[in-house]
Amino acid sequence: MDFPALRDAEARLEAKNKELAEIFDEAGPDLDMKKVKSVSDPVGTIRALHEEVNTIGEEVDGLKSVKKAAETSKALNVAREGEPEAKQTETLEFKSFGDSFVSSVAFKGKQGPVGPSAHLDVDVKALFETGGSLAAGDGWPPESTRTGKVVDFATRPVQVTDIFPTGNTSQQLVVYMEETTFSNSAAEVLEAGAFPEAALALEEKNSPVRKIAVYLPLTDEQMEDEPHAKSYVNNRLPFMLRQRLDSQLMVGDGSAANLRGVLNTVGIQTQAKGTDPSPDAIYKAMTKVKVTGRAAPDNVVIHSNDWQEIRLLRTADGQYLWGSPLESGTPRIWGLPVVENDVITEGTALVGDFRTHSELVSRRGVDVQVTNSHSDFFINGKQAVRADIRVALVVYRPTAFCTVTGI
Repeated sequence: MDFPALRDAEARLEAKNKELAEIFDEAGPDLDMKKVKSVSDPVGTIRALHEEVNTIGEEVDGLKSVKKAAETSKALNVAREGEPEAKQTETLEFKSFGDSFVSSVAFKGKQGPVGPSAHLDVDVKALFETGGSLAAGDGWPPESTRTGKVVDFATRPVQVTDIFPTGNTSQQLVVYMEETTFSNSAAEVLEAGAFPEAALALEEKNSPVRKIAVYLPLTDEQMEDEPHAKSYVNNRLPFMLRQRLDSQLMVGDGSAANLRGVLNTVGIQTQAKGTDPSPDAIYKAMTKVKVTGRAAPDNVVIHSNDWQEIRLLRTADGQYLWGSPLESGTPRIWGLPVVENDVITEGTALVGDFRTHSELVSRRGVDVQVTNSHSDFFINGKQAVRADIRVALVVYRPTAFCTVTGI
């Protein structure tokens, strides 16, 4: 689908990035602005260009989203042609993880008088006694009402999952065709001249669907406290799955049952920092993605500690290169959004065209099941709540990605 507005915005972004790169080249590895002769105020020019690049970069991101939505809508319309009318108008009702949990058969089976286990009535006094002696001061403690707030454990958030486009499959493998030969012999010919012969070759590729799973033990009493059980399970179990998936998308080694993350995909490019300033090395990686990968980079993934070093770069006279500390909004470099990630190895960055040349494919979403048949859970009044997802990661064009090493 041709999109002139996007093409024009990308051209303007590329032009501004080249202007920035030329100033950095003049300044050299030590970023000595006194060496810059092409402009009278190098720092001011860098800041102005950086603001323009960010503005155009946001425009490009928005236009790409519009284009993607239009293509998706068109594809869905094509796919729906020929489907029965009833199926075309069918809508699916989605339930949250917690709703699925508390409405499950296993959970409801514990709520009524008829269920998989018997219940024993206990004297109220016994519920409040500890050790069987009220006189000892062990029973009837003063009532304390909790606020209902749960302070989550400090752990790594989900950081990169959202930059991967998503799709669905009904198979255990995502199978696609890769064009491995493109020999374009198109040429001008005279009248009655022979047509030059072109050559194309295709190869079948696939990416396996993998399962990510976890389970959580709960007591019968916790399950019976529906509001609290619902909200807590609704929060933490899905997060555990997403956090693990987020890690696998970057560093999964591909051996069963791991996904193969982008950093371990065969064929991605690499750019060594060497004596270059880190921004220059990242720009060179972007160029490799464009020239060798024939792609348009849309994100830079970098460790938070490495981004700190770049964001705090200053000239010899102490001026910040990437703008005032008062600036807010999405961090960007060369117009691309910066995604800070704690899984990627410190000292390495990843530049890539995630939107076009990768896909996170779901075989199915989160599935939850509840049982007391695990181990000795039945006699100890416990339930096992398990959850899992099945997904595949496909990197369609490895050369559309480039690591930057030695930052």
